[in-house]
Amino acid sequence: MRQGTERSWSHERAKRLRMMAIAGLAVSLSGLVGGCAAGDQASVPPPSSSPTTTGASVSIEELGAGVSDALVELDVPGPAAITYRRITIPPGAGTGPHCHYGQLLGLLEAGELTHRAPIYPGGVHVYRAGETILEGPSYVHEGVNEGTDDVVLLVIYVTEEGKPLAETDLARCAPTND
Repeated sequence: MRQGTERSWSHERAKRLRMMAIAGLAVSLSGLVGGCAAGDQASVPPPSSSPTTTGASVSIEELGAGVSDALVELDVPGPAAITYRRITIPPGAGTGPHCHYGQLLGLLEAGELTHRAPIYPGGVHVYRAGETILEGPSYVHEGVNEGTDDVVLLVIYVTEEGKPLAETDLARCAPTND
């Protein structure tokens, strides 16, 4: 295969994977935050054309919803692994400095999270319950609970298959321009 053809195929494959990751995330998020008001249950009848219809209804619990003014762009260089977590950080605890190989999309369900990262003016931003948090790949950051109540985060990680969700060997994180 010629070099130009390989490069074109790689670019097209990366574009397809990016679109698949975005589509998968959209479907995942719709299942995560779709439905009705928090705590309410919705009854959705199964499709009538389904041969396995049991007459059971589907219940949906909205776990939270948030809005981000930032552009959400997912770029995963290989097959994407999507991981969901609910993370609880007790008062006085933190994540420790780390970076990611992929993207993290989160919603602060409870508490206040002090987020230290070079992407903010002054290097610090405080997230409050109901706010979304987006973390990109490679830069070193840390989340700390400086409050008196637990911090609870609903998180979706989108990473290349086989890569860890967080990297604590900071030498493997891309350098920042502090």
